[in-house]
Amino acid sequence: MDELDERIVAATKKRIRAEVAFNNADAELRELLREGRAAGKGPSHMAKLTGFTREWVAKIAPLSKS
Repeated sequence: MDELDERIVAATKKRIRAEVAFNNADAELRELLREGRAAGKGPSHMAKLTGFTREWVAKIAPLSKS
């Protein structure tokens, strides 16, 4: 394996670690948004906190049916 091959392998490993980190953070955020909705927080409020759109927050964390 030459130096370019080693750099490609290293970049691949770095990308995989970044993807895993993103997926973990995304799952955590989605769970917190669901908790927020259950606690009575609205999608507009949580959209301001996250920088995501109100529609995205409402899609991820719809108001649970009682």
